[in-house]
Amino acid sequence: MMDEVELYTDGACSGNPGPGGWGALLVCRGTEREISGGDPATTNNRMELMAVIAGLSALKKPCRVTVHTDSQYVKNGMTTWIKGWKKNGFRTSSGTSVKNEDLWRELDRLSTIHDVAWKWIRGHDGHVENERVDALARGAIPGRKG
Repeated sequence: MMDEVELYTDGACSGNPGPGGWGALLVCRGTEREISGGDPATTNNRMELMAVIAGLSALKKPCRVTVHTDSQYVKNGMTTWIKGWKKNGFRTSSGTSVKNEDLWRELDRLSTIHDVAWKWIRGHDGHVENERVDALARGAIPGRKG
């Protein structure tokens, strides 16, 4: 039987583009694990994607994962847009390259290992776990004071 994991993720940027950070909280069978990281030159969307990639990558075996994200970009990308992107060689409907293709490809690969459900939550709305991962993401921004 697969373990069930709740994965809460968030990304943050100081300027967009600019230095950014991501945070993730994994909850499984009453155990919690926080992870975070940053990049000196990135975008908010890349950090949102990195949070989910890092969370899924931290799992040691296939799991049933509910990803909680406040990013419509991540949720819609994985539940709707990616089907068309894959069919069109990672081109948008207007024929341009999909932004962040490298991260979308990695997230798609990880999503085939796990049984992933995507859940959007409103950011900055008092959701305890979302506030935690937001603080992790902001704290991981390189060069950030305090």
